[in-house]
Amino acid sequence: MTGPPSTRRLQALVRLPPWLWLGAFFLVPFAITLKISLSEPATAMPPYLPVLDWQGGLEGWSSFLDALSFDNYATLAGDALYRDAALSSVAYALAGTAILVLIATPLAYAVARSPARWQPLLVALIVVPFWTSFLIRVYAWIALLKPEGLINLGLTRLGLIERPLEILSTPAAVLIGLVYAYLPFMVLPLYAVLSRLDPTLREAASDLGASPTRVFWSVTLPLGLPGLGAGALLCFIPMVGEFIIPDLLGGSDTLMLGRVLWSEFFSNRDWPLASAVAILLLLIVVGPVVLFREAARDSAEAGRGEGGR
Repeated sequence: MTGPPSTRRLQALVRLPPWLWLGAFFLVPFAITLKISLSEPATAMPPYLPVLDWQGGLEGWSSFLDALSFDNYATLAGDALYRDAALSSVAYALAGTAILVLIATPLAYAVARSPARWQPLLVALIVVPFWTSFLIRVYAWIALLKPEGLINLGLTRLGLIERPLEILSTPAAVLIGLVYAYLPFMVLPLYAVLSRLDPTLREAASDLGASPTRVFWSVTLPLGLPGLGAGALLCFIPMVGEFIIPDLLGGSDTLMLGRVLWSEFFSNRDWPLASAVAILLLLIVVGPVVLFREAARDSAEAGRGEGGR
């Protein structure tokens, strides 16, 4: 860091609030959750042991640290329930994200290519679902998907089906709920990138003989990958830990980490094991973020290298 001392102090003060926010609302809760995950359940308040005795001095700290263990993580590794829940959560999140990419890419492209006077209205229509409670919107899908719901009623009256389809309480219903709930999170970042692309790049590709389809695949889509990656992360990460959608739209056999986490906390009251599940969930969602950052850094370095040549 260069510059006079006053400038360096000002820069340090500007950086301090984000670090304080991160420490207060991420690092401290993470440390508490990690400590609880190394504890054991107890019929007390709080419902876990050990609890640090601040008056015990070094002996109290020694007893406290000796009582911590990795038994809960051993349980996660050895019990097929948690392994299957983790794999199922990742599978649902990957499938939902893939469907969102297929739907959001042409939608964001159409909005970005629409006349400028219409774009604010189209973006507003995409954001409109946020104006309604998330829980109410999920309950609305129950009314749509149940056997006597509007979807089955419409298909029956059109003569497309003879008896109602079993959609509710199936994996298909969970995917429908995930795609519907997270579609704006995929469209908006992609639209933000596509709307800023230089139109002369597409015009140059067209002048060189590329068809509209070739222009999209060779020019527009590669330049829109940062928005696509950001949208995919914004959708994949919360999908892995989703609870409301699989609980209301999925069947009793729908297994996801969010439901397991809720069950361990509120039904079994096993806070240590539930905290271990939360740490596992955090590790699952941190992986894609790290990979995305590495890919973005490599892409930036490659761009600087090409610019240097």
